Amino acid sequence: MSEHPWHIEALDLRAYLARVGADVRQPSRSALDELLEAHVRTFTFDNIDVLLGQHRGVALDDVQPKFVGRGRGGYCFEHATLFAAVLERLGYDVARRLGRVGDVTTTGRTHFVVVVSLDGQRLLTDPGFGMSHLRSIPLEDGAEDEYLGWRYQIRRVVPGLAGPSWEMHRLRNAGWELMHTTDELPVHPVDVAMGHHFTSTHPGSHFTRGLMLARHMDGRHTTVTNAALTVRRPGEPTEHRPLRHGELQDLLHELAVPLTPTEEARLLAVVPDLEPATRPA
Repeated sequence: MSEHPWHIEALDLRAYLARVGADVRQPSRSALDELLEAHVRTFTFDNIDVLLGQHRGVALDDVQPKFVGRGRGGYCFEHATLFAAVLERLGYDVARRLGRVGDVTTTGRTHFVVVVSLDGQRLLTDPGFGMSHLRSIPLEDGAEDEYLGWRYQIRRVVPGLAGPSWEMHRLRNAGWELMHTTDELPVHPVDVAMGHHFTSTHPGSHFTRGLMLARHMDGRHTTVTNAALTVRRPGEPTEHRPLRHGELQDLLHELAVPLTPTEEARLLAVVPDLEPATRPA
């Protein structure tokens, strides 16, 4: 039997499920949604290791010790690599897909999502976005989902040479906002490695120039950058204000980011020299 191209056989499934507090269940929509929400609530979205210069990579062998072993988080390439492996090991039919965040004419294919085929329907799961959704959404033009006050919508883009693409939008105070556009091209591990290389090293990448830390919590979603704090609550005005002097350390603890004392000290030393954040989460 040949080795799986994404090396999912290396996953410690029992340890992952224990980390997120989920059980083994037969593949179903409800089980998928339960697992997605558990994953998103367990692991932060962040670029901390990029800023600390200690990012080992996005292969499963690198992601598993960080997420499952330490309870740390990361960004899309890590989240989707791990989540896709978990789903496959649980018996789901999985396709990995890349996308572009924001304007497709100015951004590269540096977002990574997981599409699940289940009961004749294709479902988008996006565990590694700044404000990830908590339930799967059908890849169907006009499909919407509202859960705990958070509302998302899928739109099909007119096919191009590479086939159809799918826009994911979220509802904000001013209306629908485009999050990302996912295409239908096959994805191989080298594609993810290349995307990660750009995202984590290129001077033009916002992940190399500013802190991005986000987490879904009970009744709210919190985003922390090196310059600002943003708290969103369904149905309420968004709180957005400058980060106060010395506040970052308290927020790291409030968001339960499991850094070592050395990592925390290094991060607090690095952040003051970063550029003001220019990209919303």
